[in-house]
Amino acid sequence: MDASRLELLSASDAARAIAEGAISSEQLVAACLARIRTVEPEVQAWQYLDPDHALAQARARDLDRREGRACGPLHGVPVGIKDIIDTVDMPTEDGTVLHAGRTPDRDATVVAMLRAAGAVILGKTVTTECAYFHPGKTRNPHHSGHTPGGSSSGSAAAVAAGMVPLALGSQTNGSVIRPAAFCGVYGFKPTHGLISRHGILKLSRTLDHVGVFARTLEDIALAAEQLVGHDERDPDTTPRARIPLVRTAAEEPPLPPLLAFVKTPVWDRAAAETRDAFAELTEALGAQCEVYELPESLRAAWDWHRTIMEAEMAANLEREWEKGRDRLSEPLRALLARGHEVKAVEYQKALARIAVLNQGFEELFSRYDAVLTPSAPGTAPEGLTATGDPAFCSLWTLCGMPALNLPLMRGENALPLGAQLVGARHDDARLLRTARWLVSQVQAD
Repeated sequence: MDASRLELLSASDAARAIAEGAISSEQLVAACLARIRTVEPEVQAWQYLDPDHALAQARARDLDRREGRACGPLHGVPVGIKDIIDTVDMPTEDGTVLHAGRTPDRDATVVAMLRAAGAVILGKTVTTECAYFHPGKTRNPHHSGHTPGGSSSGSAAAVAAGMVPLALGSQTNGSVIRPAAFCGVYGFKPTHGLISRHGILKLSRTLDHVGVFARTLEDIALAAEQLVGHDERDPDTTPRARIPLVRTAAEEPPLPPLLAFVKTPVWDRAAAETRDAFAELTEALGAQCEVYELPESLRAAWDWHRTIMEAEMAANLEREWEKGRDRLSEPLRALLARGHEVKAVEYQKALARIAVLNQGFEELFSRYDAVLTPSAPGTAPEGLTATGDPAFCSLWTLCGMPALNLPLMRGENALPLGAQLVGARHDDARLLRTARWLVSQVQAD
Protein backbone atom coordinates (compact mmCIF):
# COMPACT_ATOMS: atom_id res chain seq x y z
CA MET A 1 0.00 0.00 0.00
CA ASP A 2 1.37 3.39 -1.05
CA ALA A 3 1.60 5.24 2.26
CA SER A 4 2.20 8.51 0.41
CA ARG A 5 -1.30 8.49 -1.14
CA LEU A 6 -3.47 7.27 1.71
CA GLU A 7 -5.87 10.19 1.21
CA LEU A 8 -7.00 8.51 -2.03
CA LEU A 9 -8.21 5.38 -0.24
CA SER A 10 -11.94 4.77 -0.23
CA ALA A 11 -13.55 4.70 3.20
CA SER A 12 -14.21 0.97 2.82
CA ASP A 13 -10.61 0.16 1.90
CA ALA A 14 -9.32 2.44 4.64
CA ALA A 15 -11.53 0.80 7.27
CA ARG A 16 -10.32 -2.64 6.21
CA ALA A 17 -6.67 -1.55 6.22
CA ILE A 18 -6.99 -0.04 9.69
CA ALA A 19 -8.78 -3.12 11.03
CA GLU A 20 -6.00 -5.34 9.64
CA GLY A 21 -3.26 -3.11 11.05
CA ALA A 22 -1.87 -2.32 7.59
CA ILE A 23 -2.21 1.41 8.30
CA SER A 24 -3.15 3.47 11.32
CA SER A 25 -5.93 5.98 11.64
CA GLU A 26 -3.31 8.57 12.52
CA GLN A 27 -1.52 7.94 9.21
CA LEU A 28 -4.77 8.25 7.27
CA VAL A 29 -5.89 11.42 9.02
CA ALA A 30 -2.42 12.94 8.63
CA ALA A 31 -2.57 12.21 4.88
CA CYS A 32 -5.97 13.89 4.62
CA LEU A 33 -4.70 16.91 6.53
CA ALA A 34 -1.68 17.15 4.23
CA ARG A 35 -4.00 17.09 1.23
CA ILE A 36 -6.13 19.81 2.83
CA ARG A 37 -3.06 22.00 3.31
CA THR A 38 -2.33 21.65 -0.39
CA VAL A 39 -5.75 22.27 -1.95
CA GLU A 40 -7.83 24.08 0.66
CA PRO A 41 -6.48 27.56 -0.21
CA GLU A 42 -8.17 27.23 -3.61
CA VAL A 43 -11.20 25.01 -2.84
CA GLN A 44 -12.09 26.46 0.61
CA ALA A 45 -14.32 23.57 1.66
CA TRP A 46 -13.83 23.80 5.43
CA GLN A 47 -15.57 26.08 7.88
CA TYR A 48 -13.82 24.66 10.97
CA LEU A 49 -10.78 22.45 11.12
CA ASP A 50 -8.53 21.71 14.11
CA PRO A 51 -5.75 19.38 12.93
CA ASP A 52 -4.54 18.65 16.46
CA HIS A 53 -8.02 17.58 17.56
CA ALA A 54 -8.45 15.41 14.46
CA LEU A 55 -5.14 13.67 15.09
CA ALA A 56 -5.98 13.20 18.78
CA GLN A 57 -9.20 11.41 17.77
CA ALA A 58 -7.22 9.22 15.37
CA ARG A 59 -4.69 8.26 18.03
CA ALA A 60 -7.53 7.34 20.37
CA ARG A 61 -9.00 5.06 17.67
CA ASP A 62 -5.60 3.44 17.17
CA LEU A 63 -5.24 2.86 20.90
CA ASP A 64 -8.66 1.21 20.98
CA ARG A 65 -7.59 -1.23 18.27
CA ARG A 66 -4.22 -2.01 19.86
CA GLU A 67 -5.85 -2.72 23.20
CA GLY A 68 -8.43 -5.01 21.67
CA ARG A 69 -11.53 -2.90 22.22
CA ALA A 70 -14.44 -3.27 19.85
CA CYS A 71 -13.98 -1.49 16.54
CA GLY A 72 -16.87 -0.27 14.45
CA PRO A 73 -17.33 -0.45 10.66
CA LEU A 74 -15.83 3.05 10.21
CA HIS A 75 -13.11 2.68 12.80
CA GLY A 76 -10.48 5.37 12.29
CA VAL A 77 -12.01 6.74 9.07
CA PRO A 78 -12.27 10.54 8.84
CA VAL A 79 -15.62 12.14 7.96
CA GLY A 80 -16.52 15.75 7.16
CA ILE A 81 -19.69 17.19 8.69
CA LYS A 82 -21.81 19.93 7.09
CA ASP A 83 -21.87 22.97 9.34
CA ILE A 84 -25.58 22.76 10.10
CA ILE A 85 -25.09 19.46 11.94
CA ASP A 86 -24.32 19.82 15.65
CA THR A 87 -20.96 18.70 17.03
CA VAL A 88 -20.23 18.98 20.73
CA ASP A 89 -16.50 19.55 20.21
CA MET A 90 -16.69 21.99 17.28
CA PRO A 91 -18.72 25.11 16.50
CA THR A 92 -21.86 24.81 14.38
CA GLU A 93 -22.61 28.18 12.81
CA ASP A 94 -25.15 27.25 10.10
CA GLY A 95 -23.51 29.47 7.51
CA THR A 96 -24.95 32.65 9.04
CA VAL A 97 -23.44 35.52 10.99
CA LEU A 98 -26.42 35.25 13.33
CA HIS A 99 -25.04 31.97 14.69
CA ALA A 100 -21.35 32.93 14.74
CA GLY A 101 -19.51 31.20 17.58
CA ARG A 102 -22.42 28.87 18.37
CA THR A 103 -21.15 25.77 20.21
CA PRO A 104 -23.73 22.98 20.75
CA ASP A 105 -23.83 21.10 24.04
CA ARG A 106 -24.34 17.72 22.37
CA ASP A 107 -23.86 15.91 19.08
CA ALA A 108 -26.53 15.50 16.46
CA THR A 109 -27.79 11.92 16.33
CA VAL A 110 -25.91 11.22 13.09
CA VAL A 111 -22.64 12.47 14.56
CA ALA A 112 -23.13 10.30 17.65
CA MET A 113 -23.78 7.31 15.37
CA LEU A 114 -20.63 8.02 13.36
CA ARG A 115 -18.58 8.19 16.54
CA ALA A 116 -20.14 4.91 17.69
CA ALA A 117 -19.07 3.37 14.37
CA GLY A 118 -15.50 4.50 15.11
CA ALA A 119 -15.28 7.45 12.73
CA VAL A 120 -13.01 10.44 13.24
CA ILE A 121 -14.92 13.71 12.92
CA LEU A 122 -12.38 15.60 10.83
CA GLY A 123 -14.07 19.02 10.80
CA LYS A 124 -17.02 21.11 9.66
CA THR A 125 -17.62 21.74 5.97
CA VAL A 126 -18.97 24.94 4.47
CA THR A 127 -22.71 25.37 3.98
CA THR A 128 -24.63 28.12 2.28
CA GLU A 129 -26.44 30.57 4.55
CA CYS A 130 -28.92 28.56 6.64
CA ALA A 131 -28.63 25.83 4.00
CA TYR A 132 -30.42 27.98 1.42
CA PHE A 133 -29.19 29.63 -1.81
CA HIS A 134 -26.73 32.34 -0.68
CA PRO A 135 -23.29 30.83 -1.44
CA GLY A 136 -20.47 30.25 0.99
CA LYS A 137 -16.78 30.54 0.14
CA THR A 138 -16.33 27.09 -1.43
CA ARG A 139 -15.23 26.72 -5.05
CA ASN A 140 -15.64 23.84 -7.47
CA PRO A 141 -12.52 21.63 -7.21
CA HIS A 142 -12.57 20.98 -10.97
CA HIS A 143 -12.57 24.68 -11.87
CA SER A 144 -12.44 27.37 -9.22
CA GLY A 145 -14.48 29.77 -11.33
CA HIS A 146 -17.54 27.52 -11.24
CA THR A 147 -19.98 26.88 -8.39
CA PRO A 148 -19.68 23.68 -6.36
CA GLY A 149 -23.47 23.76 -5.89
CA GLY A 150 -25.29 24.14 -2.61
CA SER A 151 -26.15 23.97 0.09
CA SER A 152 -23.81 21.09 0.95
CA SER A 153 -21.04 22.73 -1.06
CA GLY A 154 -18.16 22.09 1.31
CA SER A 155 -18.97 18.42 1.82
CA ALA A 156 -19.17 17.66 -1.91
CA ALA A 157 -16.04 19.65 -2.72
CA ALA A 158 -14.01 18.15 0.13
CA VAL A 159 -14.75 14.61 -1.03
CA ALA A 160 -14.16 15.47 -4.70
CA ALA A 161 -10.83 17.14 -3.93
CA GLY A 162 -9.54 14.11 -2.01
CA MET A 163 -9.53 15.86 1.37
CA VAL A 164 -11.75 13.28 3.08
CA PRO A 165 -13.33 10.01 1.90
CA LEU A 166 -16.78 10.66 3.39
CA ALA A 167 -18.88 13.68 4.28
CA LEU A 168 -22.42 14.38 5.46
CA GLY A 169 -24.78 16.92 3.95
CA SER A 170 -28.49 17.64 3.86
CA GLN A 171 -31.18 18.18 1.25
CA THR A 172 -34.41 20.17 1.40
CA ASN A 173 -34.61 20.68 -2.35
CA GLY A 174 -31.46 19.65 -4.23
CA SER A 175 -28.66 20.22 -1.74
CA VAL A 176 -27.06 16.76 -1.90
CA ILE A 177 -27.71 15.65 -5.48
CA ARG A 178 -26.81 18.98 -7.15
CA PRO A 179 -23.40 19.59 -5.47
CA ALA A 180 -22.54 15.91 -5.92
CA ALA A 181 -23.28 16.31 -9.64
CA PHE A 182 -21.31 19.54 -9.99
CA CYS A 183 -18.31 18.18 -8.07
CA GLY A 184 -18.35 14.72 -9.66
CA VAL A 185 -18.90 12.45 -6.66
CA TYR A 186 -21.57 10.06 -5.46
CA GLY A 187 -24.30 11.71 -3.42
CA PHE A 188 -27.10 9.83 -1.67
CA LYS A 189 -30.36 11.22 -0.32
CA PRO A 190 -32.19 8.35 1.42
CA THR A 191 -35.90 7.84 1.91
CA HIS A 192 -37.43 10.57 4.05
CA GLY A 193 -37.34 9.55 7.70
CA LEU A 194 -34.74 6.82 7.26
CA ILE A 195 -32.00 8.83 9.01
CA SER A 196 -32.60 11.04 12.04
CA ARG A 197 -32.33 14.82 11.66
CA HIS A 198 -32.19 15.54 15.40
CA GLY A 199 -29.51 18.13 16.13
CA ILE A 200 -29.52 19.52 12.58
CA LEU A 201 -30.70 22.99 11.59
CA LYS A 202 -34.41 22.51 10.96
CA LEU A 203 -35.76 24.07 7.79
CA SER A 204 -38.67 21.83 6.82
CA ARG A 205 -39.81 18.73 8.66
CA THR A 206 -41.59 17.62 5.50
CA LEU A 207 -38.61 18.00 3.17
CA ASP A 208 -35.37 17.83 5.18
CA HIS A 209 -33.15 14.79 4.53
CA VAL A 210 -29.65 13.84 5.71
CA GLY A 211 -27.32 12.92 2.83
CA VAL A 212 -23.95 11.24 2.26
CA PHE A 213 -21.09 12.04 -0.15
CA ALA A 214 -18.39 9.58 -1.19
CA ARG A 215 -16.16 8.59 -4.09
CA THR A 216 -17.54 5.03 -4.37
CA LEU A 217 -20.94 3.39 -4.11
CA GLU A 218 -19.57 0.94 -1.56
CA ASP A 219 -18.67 3.88 0.66
CA ILE A 220 -22.14 5.39 0.24
CA ALA A 221 -23.69 2.12 1.42
CA LEU A 222 -21.21 1.73 4.28
CA ALA A 223 -21.77 5.21 5.67
CA ALA A 224 -25.54 5.24 5.22
CA GLU A 225 -25.91 1.85 6.90
CA GLN A 226 -24.36 3.26 10.08
CA LEU A 227 -26.85 6.15 10.16
CA VAL A 228 -30.16 4.37 9.66
CA GLY A 229 -32.23 3.94 12.77
CA HIS A 230 -35.17 5.05 14.87
CA ASP A 231 -34.74 8.19 16.95
CA GLU A 232 -37.65 9.24 19.15
CA ARG A 233 -36.41 12.83 18.85
CA ASP A 234 -37.16 12.77 15.12
CA PRO A 235 -40.87 11.90 14.79
CA ASP A 236 -40.49 10.89 11.14
CA THR A 237 -38.19 7.98 11.93
CA THR A 238 -39.77 4.65 12.79
CA PRO A 239 -38.49 1.42 14.40
CA ARG A 240 -37.26 -0.93 11.69
CA ALA A 241 -34.91 -3.82 11.18
CA ARG A 242 -31.35 -2.94 10.22
CA ILE A 243 -31.19 -2.46 6.45
CA PRO A 244 -28.27 -4.41 4.91
CA LEU A 245 -27.24 -1.65 2.51
CA VAL A 246 -23.65 -2.83 2.07
CA ARG A 247 -24.54 -6.45 1.39
CA THR A 248 -27.44 -5.67 -0.94
CA ALA A 249 -25.53 -3.01 -2.87
CA ALA A 250 -22.81 -5.56 -3.61
CA GLU A 251 -25.21 -8.22 -4.89
CA GLU A 252 -25.99 -8.92 -8.51
CA PRO A 253 -29.62 -8.14 -9.36
CA PRO A 254 -31.70 -11.30 -9.92
CA LEU A 255 -32.59 -9.90 -13.36
CA PRO A 256 -31.10 -7.02 -15.34
CA PRO A 257 -32.83 -3.90 -13.97
CA LEU A 258 -35.32 -2.01 -16.08
CA LEU A 259 -34.99 1.78 -15.85
CA ALA A 260 -37.57 4.47 -16.61
CA PHE A 261 -36.02 7.48 -18.29
CA VAL A 262 -38.10 10.35 -16.94
CA LYS A 263 -37.54 13.83 -18.35
CA THR A 264 -40.06 15.46 -15.93
CA PRO A 265 -42.02 18.63 -16.77
CA VAL A 266 -38.87 20.75 -16.28
CA TRP A 267 -37.02 19.11 -19.19
CA ASP A 268 -37.04 22.46 -20.97
CA ARG A 269 -34.43 23.62 -18.42
CA ALA A 270 -31.96 20.90 -19.48
CA ALA A 271 -28.93 22.16 -21.37
CA ALA A 272 -28.34 20.90 -24.89
CA GLU A 273 -25.34 18.84 -23.78
CA THR A 274 -27.47 17.22 -21.05
CA ARG A 275 -30.08 16.21 -23.61
CA ASP A 276 -27.39 14.79 -25.88
CA ALA A 277 -25.66 12.94 -23.05
CA PHE A 278 -28.86 11.29 -21.87
CA ALA A 279 -29.79 10.36 -25.43
CA GLU A 280 -26.47 8.52 -25.70
CA LEU A 281 -26.82 6.94 -22.27
CA THR A 282 -30.35 5.64 -22.84
CA GLU A 283 -29.39 4.36 -26.29
CA ALA A 284 -26.45 2.47 -24.80
CA LEU A 285 -28.75 0.86 -22.21
CA GLY A 286 -30.99 -0.39 -24.98
CA ALA A 287 -33.92 -2.55 -23.89
CA GLN A 288 -33.08 -1.99 -20.21
CA CYS A 289 -34.22 1.63 -20.36
CA GLU A 290 -37.60 2.92 -21.53
CA VAL A 291 -38.91 6.46 -21.81
CA TYR A 292 -41.67 7.12 -19.29
CA GLU A 293 -43.78 10.23 -19.72
CA LEU A 294 -45.13 11.99 -16.65
CA PRO A 295 -48.38 13.91 -17.09
CA GLU A 296 -48.01 17.63 -17.69
CA SER A 297 -50.35 18.23 -14.75
CA LEU A 298 -47.52 17.07 -12.50
CA ARG A 299 -45.82 20.43 -13.09
CA ALA A 300 -47.87 21.67 -10.12
CA ALA A 301 -45.68 19.53 -7.84
CA TRP A 302 -42.93 22.13 -8.06
CA ASP A 303 -45.39 24.72 -6.71
CA TRP A 304 -46.38 22.36 -3.89
CA HIS A 305 -42.75 21.87 -2.97
CA ARG A 306 -42.14 25.63 -2.91
CA THR A 307 -45.26 26.28 -0.80
CA ILE A 308 -44.25 23.72 1.81
CA MET A 309 -40.61 24.76 1.91
CA GLU A 310 -41.29 28.48 2.22
CA ALA A 311 -44.00 28.10 4.86
CA GLU A 312 -42.00 25.69 7.03
CA MET A 313 -38.75 27.64 6.69
CA ALA A 314 -40.55 30.82 7.72
CA ALA A 315 -41.84 29.06 10.82
CA ASN A 316 -38.53 27.39 11.72
CA LEU A 317 -36.40 30.51 11.14
CA GLU A 318 -38.80 32.84 12.93
CA ARG A 319 -36.22 33.74 15.56
CA GLU A 320 -33.67 34.72 12.90
CA TRP A 321 -36.36 36.73 11.08
CA GLU A 322 -37.40 38.60 14.19
CA LYS A 323 -33.99 39.31 15.66
CA GLY A 324 -31.68 39.66 12.67
CA ARG A 325 -33.43 39.90 9.32
CA ASP A 326 -31.32 42.92 8.37
CA ARG A 327 -28.23 40.66 8.51
CA LEU A 328 -29.70 37.94 6.32
CA SER A 329 -29.06 37.82 2.58
CA GLU A 330 -31.66 39.25 0.25
CA PRO A 331 -32.62 35.80 -1.19
CA LEU A 332 -33.23 34.37 2.28
CA ARG A 333 -35.18 37.43 3.43
CA ALA A 334 -37.34 37.19 0.31
CA LEU A 335 -38.06 33.50 0.90
CA LEU A 336 -39.00 34.05 4.53
CA ALA A 337 -41.24 36.96 3.58
CA ARG A 338 -43.05 34.77 1.05
CA GLY A 339 -43.32 32.02 3.65
CA HIS A 340 -45.11 34.34 6.04
CA GLU A 341 -47.69 35.01 3.33
CA VAL A 342 -48.57 31.37 2.61
CA LYS A 343 -52.19 30.66 3.47
CA ALA A 344 -52.93 27.73 5.74
CA VAL A 345 -55.30 26.19 3.22
CA GLU A 346 -52.63 26.32 0.48
CA TYR A 347 -50.09 24.72 2.81
CA GLN A 348 -52.45 21.93 3.87
CA LYS A 349 -53.42 21.21 0.27
CA ALA A 350 -49.77 20.95 -0.72
CA LEU A 351 -49.04 18.55 2.16
CA ALA A 352 -51.99 16.36 1.20
CA ARG A 353 -50.65 16.02 -2.35
CA ILE A 354 -47.54 14.12 -1.23
CA ALA A 355 -49.47 10.94 -0.44
CA VAL A 356 -51.38 11.25 -3.71
CA LEU A 357 -48.14 11.62 -5.66
CA ASN A 358 -46.56 8.58 -4.03
CA GLN A 359 -49.65 6.51 -4.67
CA GLY A 360 -49.47 7.51 -8.32
CA PHE A 361 -45.82 6.47 -8.55
CA GLU A 362 -46.61 2.97 -7.30
CA GLU A 363 -47.55 1.95 -10.85
CA LEU A 364 -44.21 3.18 -12.20
CA PHE A 365 -42.17 1.31 -9.59
CA SER A 366 -44.22 -1.86 -10.04
CA ARG A 367 -42.66 -2.11 -13.52
CA TYR A 368 -39.33 -0.30 -13.21
CA ASP A 369 -36.46 -0.75 -10.78
CA ALA A 370 -35.56 2.93 -10.76
CA VAL A 371 -36.04 6.26 -12.48
CA LEU A 372 -33.18 7.70 -14.53
CA THR A 373 -33.19 11.49 -14.86
CA PRO A 374 -30.67 14.36 -14.79
CA SER A 375 -29.25 15.51 -11.47
CA ALA A 376 -29.12 19.12 -12.67
CA PRO A 377 -29.81 21.05 -15.88
CA GLY A 378 -26.15 20.79 -16.87
CA THR A 379 -22.63 21.10 -15.54
CA ALA A 380 -21.73 23.55 -12.78
CA PRO A 381 -22.54 27.10 -13.91
CA GLU A 382 -19.72 29.59 -14.13
CA GLY A 383 -19.61 32.15 -11.34
CA LEU A 384 -19.79 32.02 -7.54
CA THR A 385 -22.82 34.19 -6.85
CA ALA A 386 -25.38 31.37 -7.23
CA THR A 387 -25.45 27.62 -6.57
CA GLY A 388 -27.39 26.35 -9.59
CA ASP A 389 -30.90 25.18 -10.33
CA PRO A 390 -32.35 22.38 -8.13
CA ALA A 391 -35.38 21.80 -10.39
CA PHE A 392 -34.46 18.22 -11.31
CA CYS A 393 -34.43 17.28 -7.61
CA SER A 394 -37.61 18.98 -6.35
CA LEU A 395 -40.15 16.30 -7.25
CA TRP A 396 -38.20 13.43 -5.70
CA THR A 397 -37.46 15.43 -2.54
CA LEU A 398 -41.13 16.31 -2.19
CA CYS A 399 -42.05 12.62 -2.48
CA GLY A 400 -39.34 11.57 -0.02
CA MET A 401 -37.91 9.01 -2.44
CA PRO A 402 -34.29 7.83 -2.23
CA ALA A 403 -32.05 9.39 -4.88
CA LEU A 404 -28.44 9.02 -5.96
CA ASN A 405 -26.15 11.13 -8.06
CA LEU A 406 -23.93 8.99 -10.23
CA PRO A 407 -20.83 10.74 -11.67
CA LEU A 408 -21.08 9.02 -15.04
CA MET A 409 -20.48 11.71 -17.65
CA ARG A 410 -18.62 14.88 -18.55
CA GLY A 411 -19.81 18.02 -20.27
CA GLU A 412 -18.17 19.71 -23.23
CA ASN A 413 -16.23 21.88 -20.75
CA ALA A 414 -14.87 18.68 -19.09
CA LEU A 415 -16.81 19.39 -15.89
CA PRO A 416 -18.82 16.53 -14.33
CA LEU A 417 -22.34 15.90 -15.62
CA GLY A 418 -24.40 13.83 -13.19
CA ALA A 419 -27.10 11.23 -13.69
CA GLN A 420 -29.73 10.88 -10.99
CA LEU A 421 -31.19 7.50 -10.10
CA VAL A 422 -34.39 7.52 -8.02
CA GLY A 423 -36.00 4.56 -6.27
CA ALA A 424 -39.28 3.75 -4.58
CA ARG A 425 -39.71 4.90 -0.99
CA HIS A 426 -38.11 2.52 1.52
CA ASP A 427 -36.36 0.63 -1.29
CA ASP A 428 -32.98 2.23 -0.67
CA ALA A 429 -30.98 -1.01 -0.75
CA ARG A 430 -32.45 -1.99 -4.11
CA LEU A 431 -31.64 1.46 -5.45
CA LEU A 432 -27.99 1.05 -4.46
CA ARG A 433 -27.87 -2.38 -6.10
CA THR A 434 -29.42 -0.98 -9.29
CA ALA A 435 -26.95 1.90 -9.24
CA ARG A 436 -24.00 -0.49 -9.05
CA TRP A 437 -25.38 -2.38 -12.05
CA LEU A 438 -25.80 0.85 -14.01
CA VAL A 439 -22.30 2.05 -13.22
CA SER A 440 -20.88 -1.32 -14.32
CA GLN A 441 -22.78 -1.10 -17.61
CA VAL A 442 -21.46 2.38 -18.34
CA GLN A 443 -17.89 1.46 -17.39
CA ALA A 444 -18.07 -1.65 -19.56
CA ASP A 445 -18.90 0.50 -22.58
